[in-house]
Amino acid sequence: MPEATSPALRSSADAPDTEFVRGLSLFDSVMVVIGIMIGSGIFIVPADMGRKIGSPGWLLVAWLVTGVLTIAASLSYGELASMMPRAGGMYVYLREAYSPVFGFLYGWTLFTVVQTGTIAAVAVAFAIFTGVLWPGVSQSIYLIHPVHVSPNYAVSLSSAQLLAILVIILLTWTNSRGLEYGKKVQNTFTLAKTAALLALIVVGVWLGRNTRAITANFHHLWSFSGYVPLKSGLEATSAVGLFVAICVSQSGSLFSADSWHDITFAAGEVKDPRRTLPRALAVGVIMVIVFYLLANVAYLSTLPLSAIQRAPSDRVATAVLQAVYPGAGRALMAAAIMISTFGCVNSLVLAGPRAYYAMARDGLFFRRAAKLNPAKVPGWSLWIQGVWAACLVLPRTYNSATRQYGSLYNNLLDYVISAALIFYILTIAGLFRLRRIRPGAERPYKALGYPVVPALYIVGATVIVLVLFAYRPSTTWPGLLIVICGLPIYACLAVSGRKNRSSVDDK
Repeated sequence: MPEATSPALRSSADAPDTEFVRGLSLFDSVMVVIGIMIGSGIFIVPADMGRKIGSPGWLLVAWLVTGVLTIAASLSYGELASMMPRAGGMYVYLREAYSPVFGFLYGWTLFTVVQTGTIAAVAVAFAIFTGVLWPGVSQSIYLIHPVHVSPNYAVSLSSAQLLAILVIILLTWTNSRGLEYGKKVQNTFTLAKTAALLALIVVGVWLGRNTRAITANFHHLWSFSGYVPLKSGLEATSAVGLFVAICVSQSGSLFSADSWHDITFAAGEVKDPRRTLPRALAVGVIMVIVFYLLANVAYLSTLPLSAIQRAPSDRVATAVLQAVYPGAGRALMAAAIMISTFGCVNSLVLAGPRAYYAMARDGLFFRRAAKLNPAKVPGWSLWIQGVWAACLVLPRTYNSATRQYGSLYNNLLDYVISAALIFYILTIAGLFRLRRIRPGAERPYKALGYPVVPALYIVGATVIVLVLFAYRPSTTWPGLLIVICGLPIYACLAVSGRKNRSSVDDK
């Protein structure tokens, strides 16, 4: 396997793309960052985090840890984006810092699970919350009843699954018609979802201000109650248990704030990418993290921690609006989350194919993915992503004890959270390596706080990964296995690429 990229590849990586239409301004790029970060997680995840941590003060600390790590990562990625302003983002950064195999393993995981699985998950979330307003849309109303392929897995098509697939198809089609279409959908829904989140914050902090909740939460900020033991003999009330609880809870909060870097996949379509990308990453990430912290303050101002921990179906935001607007709160929150998830799916659909395009240009993905359609977007990559994401909507998990069905992509996403963190760590470590091996490369923006800020992320994320592997092995080791499965595929592609180059040389 190659250990480093050639000088020719390095040169092309440093030069901006010329084949795309540069239609994304700084405002558009910030909208992509915000739109892709805000999905449904912030409205749901605090319930599970509250059960793990069991303290309102430490719950806020856990979100603060998420904020610090995410902002540190975005400030570090800014240098890589300004140095290599080409379509592909992390795929290109890992390829250039280490070897094509690292870039491929990331791209393999991105396509098979991370991007497509997230598209499936957020599209189904859109459908589920649509069902709050239109009961005919439901995971239990079947067009095709579950067909069991094993005792624990089945395939089905419910009305909710059908709507999720239709959303994926619709947004894949609009994005395939050109960047302008995807950009307009993105900006519209990002502005709407940002307004909805800000409205929730205002309602929770001012209109829903509850004396009982404030007394219970803020007068007893560091008290513990309602927590669920992490394992036998390990609870958040001990120093070790609290440390583990905060680390384990990051799998939810970091995932809620994830995909902020996807704008770098579309670097080829950003105006003045060397300067725009670092600014978009910093502005977008900082704004969302501030919103997330304020949202948690709003939850704690309206509901006692016990109500957050026991929110029906973990829908904390819905419980807040129900407390302020009894009867109407459920419908209001469902509409807000529909807007949020629809915009998030559009962001994910828009960004991912640019990475597959970059892989295909290097001979590491389907050849047809290396071409742009007449609208100057990677149309074939968009559709192959859409088809696979739609396929991931169909499989279901089955719990024979409770006789309940779940979604396979939820398991897959749980599996790859730790693997995604490993790729982030490697990418930011690549910043140090590139400073050493390519000191003369053009860097219009240099990572703020280097080397402390990038090192802070590397240390913090590494600790979280180690804790997840130690205390959540069932959801971490399978993720590593998914990544490793990419190695034989890379080997086959590398051999095929060498043969093709040899045949061309012989001619």
